[in-house]
Amino acid sequence: MDQADAIFKFGPYELRSRAKELHKYGVKVRLRPQPFQVLQVLLEHAGEVVTREELRAQLWASDTFVDFEHGLNTAVKELRGALSDSAAEPRYIQTLPRVGYRIIVPVSVEKPAPLSVAAPLQDAVEERVVSETVSRFRALLVAGLRHRRMLSGIAVALIVGLGVYARWTYVRAKPAPLTGRSMLAVLPFANLTGDASQEYFSDGLTEEMITRLGNFDPRRLGVIARTSVMHYKNGSPALEQIGRELGVQYVIEGSVRRDANQVRISAQLIQVRDQTHLWARQYDRELKDLLVLQSEVAKDIANEIQLTLGEHKTVIATAQPSLTPQQYEAYDLYLKGRYFWNKRTPEGFQQATEYFQQAIGKGPNYARAYAGLADTFGLMSTWSQVRSNEFMPKARAAAEKALELDESLAEAHTSLALVAETYDYDWQTAEREFRRAIQLNPDYATAHQWFAESLSWQGRFDEALAESERARQLDPLSLIIATDHGSILYFSRQYDRAIAQCRAVLDMDPSFPRTGGILLSSYAQEGRYVEALAEVEKLRRSNGEGWYWSSLAYVYGRTGQQEQARLALEILERLVGDSQTHPGWTQALLHAYLGVGRKEDAIALLQKAGAQHSSLLILLKVDPVYDPLRSDPRFQQLLRRVGLAQ
Repeated sequence: MDQADAIFKFGPYELRSRAKELHKYGVKVRLRPQPFQVLQVLLEHAGEVVTREELRAQLWASDTFVDFEHGLNTAVKELRGALSDSAAEPRYIQTLPRVGYRIIVPVSVEKPAPLSVAAPLQDAVEERVVSETVSRFRALLVAGLRHRRMLSGIAVALIVGLGVYARWTYVRAKPAPLTGRSMLAVLPFANLTGDASQEYFSDGLTEEMITRLGNFDPRRLGVIARTSVMHYKNGSPALEQIGRELGVQYVIEGSVRRDANQVRISAQLIQVRDQTHLWARQYDRELKDLLVLQSEVAKDIANEIQLTLGEHKTVIATAQPSLTPQQYEAYDLYLKGRYFWNKRTPEGFQQATEYFQQAIGKGPNYARAYAGLADTFGLMSTWSQVRSNEFMPKARAAAEKALELDESLAEAHTSLALVAETYDYDWQTAEREFRRAIQLNPDYATAHQWFAESLSWQGRFDEALAESERARQLDPLSLIIATDHGSILYFSRQYDRAIAQCRAVLDMDPSFPRTGGILLSSYAQEGRYVEALAEVEKLRRSNGEGWYWSSLAYVYGRTGQQEQARLALEILERLVGDSQTHPGWTQALLHAYLGVGRKEDAIALLQKAGAQHSSLLILLKVDPVYDPLRSDPRFQQLLRRVGLAQ
């Protein structure tokens, strides 16, 4: 029997025992999973990604010879046909290319039994940290029962899920496309030096081109931010995919090569719609003329886009000087600083600080190096890595120096706004600086993002969401911008939307910081404590012991299980020790105190944080976690202190 002519399509329960035997004779056996079985597995993991490998493992024995790929594709296609669904615009079954599938409608579940949440403590206690506590409460911990959620009938699940889908789906949609102007993406320039240590240079050139192109005609041409285009740095997705994901009509691809004194830049402009190469050119210059070269490339690209749009107005680039060797060295150090700053890690911030300071040493009048230093000090403070009164004054001094040297730097205005709101609690100055930054660079996504946060902390949620949408449009693949959008939804008490937004982020990066905390808090505020506890367990892996025990204390307290809550708090306090004034520990203790009802301790911590100009206080007006304190006159006094009273 010829293998090519012998393709048998057996059902999952037919002739499995003969599969091996047929395979010996060269017969290709295609065992097809049935659509109903695939649907059942997906529903059992509703809202979660089920990989193709997981589907195969659940539907077929490991020793079964299967042409599974074609069978699974066919089964999903038949499911979509029955549901009138679409792979391109899914309403029920989402495909993650080369990964798997996911049900994206809510699934009803049986009402859980009365909650018992002591068990996570039993699993999580570390003897080396809390040996005395464990001994005292061992009986309590052993008594905990694990809770399991069971699916209700598949038919009921689909009916309920589809019934509420219209209310749920809009929060998962991508940001609405920008209207009235064309959008351009500068893809990461390829580093052709063969030296991985030169990645900072090619990445820096990418960022420089984004900035220069964004400044030519912001009303007609928008440029996607760096964070989103860097998703394509190590891959080669189709232009149609890039255009769809970023919402752009034009793409720039390029490469850069440099040696001791020369630099070569190659660039081409492509129209996404038909993949037409509108323009391509290669430039060779001395390194001292790098700024001139960047301006020239940007001008040529902008002129070509103008012609494509039917415009005949010639773009004139701002004159750029040649660099002295010392100026070029300062610029090169600045690019290295930005490279490490963009990593957004403690180590990255430290290295960025060193490079920016070295750049200032080489060029004391180099405004952008001061702006980079201000950005670094500001984020180190707001991300609770250092105390605000330690680095925020340094951030202010660096931003003011940058603006003294060059008032047109949008980054410096944005950093100054960050200092004004999170350290000075001066909301008017912050708004003025944010608006100035956006006026100078309408495509600066970070300015829109931080301004949106600022508006949300003041309770101006409609304005905040509109500004956040602008940030998402300019940087559609940025996880931090998407997460901050979820936090605004949480502060505005739109918990369902916040949950959906956070899930979308975690689908892209399950360990992305901050997102799990917002998701946990949203579940807790809705009284969905089983889901909240599931997020608590994940926090231990991503955020460490402190937030794990803090969150357990908060969730236990919300459920009325005060004994377990007090145990978690006691463990947290032992971990904190003498570090209570560190901003990270302060926030963890605050949540735990509020969970167990220790309002006096919570107020005292907030008062200490206020004395240190801590950024923790900027959330007082809108974070639901502080609701138990709102009637306390001391809390109202704190609100007045930070300019957030009614």
